[in-house]
Amino acid sequence: MSDNTTPLAPERGWRNARPQPTMPEVYRSLKIPKNVSWFRKFLAFAGPGYLVAVGYMDPGNWATDLAGGSMFGYTLLSVILLSNLMAILLQALAGKLGIVTGRDLAQACRDHYSKPVTVGLWVLCELAIAACDLAEVIGTAIALNLLFGLPLMYGILITVADVLLILLLQNKGFRYIEALVITLIGTVGLCFLAEMILARPSMSGILNGFVPSAEIVSNPEMLYIAIGILGATVMPHNLYLHSSIVQTRRFEQTELGKRQAIRFATADSTIALFFALFINAAILIVSAAAFHASGMLDVAEIGDAYHLLAPILGSTMASVLFGVALLAAGQNSTLTGTMAGQIVMEGFLNIRLPAWLRRLITRLIAIIPAVIVTAIAGESGTAQLLILSQVILSLQLSFAVIPLVKFTSDKRKMGAFANPAWLKALAWTVAVVIAGLNIYLLVQTVGGWLS
Repeated sequence: MSDNTTPLAPERGWRNARPQPTMPEVYRSLKIPKNVSWFRKFLAFAGPGYLVAVGYMDPGNWATDLAGGSMFGYTLLSVILLSNLMAILLQALAGKLGIVTGRDLAQACRDHYSKPVTVGLWVLCELAIAACDLAEVIGTAIALNLLFGLPLMYGILITVADVLLILLLQNKGFRYIEALVITLIGTVGLCFLAEMILARPSMSGILNGFVPSAEIVSNPEMLYIAIGILGATVMPHNLYLHSSIVQTRRFEQTELGKRQAIRFATADSTIALFFALFINAAILIVSAAAFHASGMLDVAEIGDAYHLLAPILGSTMASVLFGVALLAAGQNSTLTGTMAGQIVMEGFLNIRLPAWLRRLITRLIAIIPAVIVTAIAGESGTAQLLILSQVILSLQLSFAVIPLVKFTSDKRKMGAFANPAWLKALAWTVAVVIAGLNIYLLVQTVGGWLS
């Protein structure tokens, strides 16, 4: 059987035959070399993890991290750390699902659940992608406005160009997309390393911030921001994305080959997510050191942070670095968000459209709400919208996490690769914690509306 064909009969544990890949142009396009060192093999597998990590440092994260740092100092660093550890576990499971079954998470849902449930999951996922893309599009537009004075509306419309960029890069090869993403991540990381040096944060405050505090749960305002950070860190659409793009590697379709692929893919995503942890923590630390320490407890808008950093830190470079990092993060996130939208639409609905059209549709799902919101709210409402978008993501998260844990724990679907008892217990604990926090948030939000 060739790399691009699929079995004609259903596999054990699945109702249907393995579907066609959602990105056939890059499916199993990168060959894994044999008889080379483990480091060479690791480099061959490295890449998908960084595309996933992009979603963990998008402009939505910036809004929640800035708000958390300015309002509560270093306290919510523990939430960023906990969220990142959850993300490492869930992304490892997503990669394993794609490698073992040859299905991405959306295809697995379609193959397991009834059609009404599948359509419902698809609608929820599209809402989450729209919320995420709204944050990314607005973030990119804000960066263009801050750096070049470009009106927000023009900046939003410019983000459509990433559709053409993805088409160009995918035609050249998936490695070009990965190289661009890694370059932009490096840009963001270097900018915030410089910001932290300029901000001179309290090392004792940072260390204490990584220790969980009971106040996070008892303080409603702090809990709201904390759940927003959780929603911004553990991204539901990234689980669909990762389970698909690990299949760009042409590894051996044997038990040994799959085990090796799982090991290297997990290492790739774990290392990449530690870069995301550094960047998210750095945003909150800079906000705490610059704003909270100066008594500015309500700096949640990205534009305000940009304008205040230079006078507070005593360097115009502080604001420029902030703007450059925001632009890199926003463009990176729109690029991978568009890919995730394609995977979700094709995986859940089995709709096959021309590459340019399906990406344009995905982009418009974000562009249209962003244009409407910007026309109505202008710049003043962007911070609240960015934080709200992350809370929406958090509420949708369980609808991706629970199927993922269920599928990877099922021996009929995963065979010898099913989660062992300890991993199953840990994964379900994470799923229950996420669901519990989301229910609490929903009750608090509805209660606030009714009161």
